[in-house]
Amino acid sequence: VSHQRTDWISIHGHICHLLIPVLGPQPCFHSEKDRKHGKEQLLRRQESLIAVALSTAQGFVWAEKPLEAIPAALQALRFSSRVFGSGSVQLVPIYLLLAEASTGAGRLRQAAKYLSQAQWIVLQTPDCSAALQSKLHRGLGLFSIAEGNLDQALYHLANDVYLAAAEFGLNSVEVSGGYFHMANIFFQQNKMGAANSLYTEV
Repeated sequence: VSHQRTDWISIHGHICHLLIPVLGPQPCFHSEKDRKHGKEQLLRRQESLIAVALSTAQGFVWAEKPLEAIPAALQALRFSSRVFGSGSVQLVPIYLLLAEASTGAGRLRQAAKYLSQAQWIVLQTPDCSAALQSKLHRGLGLFSIAEGNLDQALYHLANDVYLAAAEFGLNSVEVSGGYFHMANIFFQQNKMGAANSLYTEV
């Protein structure tokens, strides 16, 4: 019962009105024009549902409520897989969000599975943007921190910074996030010189 309540608080209360036209029986169209219009309308509704689920999940992660974020992110994943396909690069941000929420909830094994899925899709996508690769390395870096593997975390965060700088420029917010996480690691390792120099980049 408690997990159903969490699901309701997390996402179902937000998307119930959107689910009926998406999951309910689709009308029978008589002309090709009507069929095409019906498909386009269904796609728009599915995309709207994905956007609501994803923004709800992200909101819970930012509010440090990872358990509430997971059901919402799973709904986004479910409908994104339907719309874009299970190997689509569109799923990577959702897998990264699921990994972040799972890590925050202490479910490291589940987080590792989500990160593996994201990594596999990125590896299968030759023209994957530097921005998305940067986000993947950020996710892998934060997961490595949670595992206590700080050297691995620094490796991924350095890649995050490099890719973010290539995509957004050295003085971007995206780059400063990577510097901040690296500085925190150096601070933990009592390497104050390295930590302070990176904190000044934030």
